[in-house]
Amino acid sequence: MNSKKIRREKIIYWTATGIIGAVMTFSIISFTFFDGYTYPEGAFTHLHLPAYFKAELTIAKVLGVLILLLPGIPGKIKEYAYVGFGITLVSAIIAHAAVGDGIMYIIDPLLFLGVLILSYIYFTRLQGYKHSIGSNIEVLLSK
Repeated sequence: MNSKKIRREKIIYWTATGIIGAVMTFSIISFTFFDGYTYPEGAFTHLHLPAYFKAELTIAKVLGVLILLLPGIPGKIKEYAYVGFGITLVSAIIAHAAVGDGIMYIIDPLLFLGVLILSYIYFTRLQGYKHSIGSNIEVLLSK
């Protein structure tokens, strides 16, 4: 790869990863300190989620943000963070749809899921990561 292409891919990767880090950090702060702002009863109650789940999700998000943003973390560990955030965003889409929230509450996590996927694609490109099936992600995407 030439250095211009690598530089471009790094910019795309870090921009997408930074957006995911910012979104998850914002959700950590808003659920921890401003939970009653959007919904008077609190977001977790509004979405029919148990109160204890807030602590679990907050801890998982903090760990995930640190794993994605800190250098030196093994690629396999970063993949677990990507999967965790993917599950979180898909669950947010389902939860908001299930309680009848407006379309923007469904589109927001869907857009960020797209950004997460973009970050993961460029993460694998920059790592030259081989999947367990033995094929590079670029080969899978080109089909």
